[in-house]
Amino acid sequence: MSESAIPYRQYDPSLLEPVYPQRTRNLEDLAIALATKSGQLTQGLHRIVLRALGELVRSMNCYYSNLIEGHRTRPIDIERALAQDFSSDLEQRNLQLEAKAHIEVQTLLDLDPTWQTLDVVSPEFIQRLHHEFYQRLPEAFWQLGEVSVQPGAWRSVNVQIGRHVPPPPETLTRFLDRFAQVYQPERLSKVDQILAAAAAHHRFAWIHPFLDGNGRVVRLFSHAYFQRIGIGSSLWSVSRGLAWQMQEYRSRLAQADQQRRNDYDGRGNLSMVGLVRFCEFFLETCIDQIDFMTKILEPTQLLNRIEAYVAIAVQQKLLLPGSYPLLKAAFLEGEVARGQAAAITGYQERQARSVLKRLLEQGLLVADSPKGAVRLGFPTLAAEQWLPRLWAD
Repeated sequence: MSESAIPYRQYDPSLLEPVYPQRTRNLEDLAIALATKSGQLTQGLHRIVLRALGELVRSMNCYYSNLIEGHRTRPIDIERALAQDFSSDLEQRNLQLEAKAHIEVQTLLDLDPTWQTLDVVSPEFIQRLHHEFYQRLPEAFWQLGEVSVQPGAWRSVNVQIGRHVPPPPETLTRFLDRFAQVYQPERLSKVDQILAAAAAHHRFAWIHPFLDGNGRVVRLFSHAYFQRIGIGSSLWSVSRGLAWQMQEYRSRLAQADQQRRNDYDGRGNLSMVGLVRFCEFFLETCIDQIDFMTKILEPTQLLNRIEAYVAIAVQQKLLLPGSYPLLKAAFLEGEVARGQAAAITGYQERQARSVLKRLLEQGLLVADSPKGAVRLGFPTLAAEQWLPRLWAD
């Protein structure tokens, strides 16, 4: 019987089974590798620099998550949107607002203590994610054909996604309650938590609880789930890896949508082989992205790229000689008092202030107040060279 032929009365949460992939040696190895590598990502970086990098990576995350949905917004336009500098072109402005919405919601996940105490798998949390995202979007994005998407509202109509027919709207609360029950991280071991993060990503997409926005919300959900189990951080994003492999991502989702093929394909309604393959792909993608970020954030190499960038900028008279020592000090120490500029650069006070002023004008150093300590900034044009391939697609 095809999914589309399943009678309404048979739409029971048991159709989610299996909710966990079979614990193969490969999946266990991937889970352990992910836990190990995620713990090594921040080594050698000052906490203040990490905070600034988190802002940059949130911008990258929204860029790739929206790219998966077919919405391309240039990194420089995202930066302008965060500075309230919007395009006069309505379509471009709407894309900027979409990117800004994504970043603001992820910022809540990363930095707001109240969000970090919520039950990450509960229907209320999932609903709140959608509401926070959609209420920030221009209303042009709310319209889906003749139906309007309401922020945080469960899907109220039947839909079909490719060959997959998600559960009818009347059954969504039962499926989401089951989802919350089985993926509660507190009841799982560390390895099972990581496998659950991968499986929950697919099962969320399979339920398809919202009329629109499910893809963006499930990637935000996965980010939040990884944070809750101590694996995620603001320094890496699975969205970048999924965007680089969009066709494979969609193919693996579709494979895990399939019903059980035979007696060798698990004992639930859905294919165990499909779920295992999706989880392998998802965890491999996470590891690849952590490896990528670990490589480009390696302190010595990052400082070398900053120094090379400054040398060219000085030649082009965009920066003044003495700029690199100030940037290096901010990188190593987190922040630098303005009064230290002369000692760091070796210049007289007036000349040192000129160097500092130019760095602030270029956004390479930033401060919270006109006289406050300065810290490293990551403006888009510089970050594209300091952190190569961050936005490459």
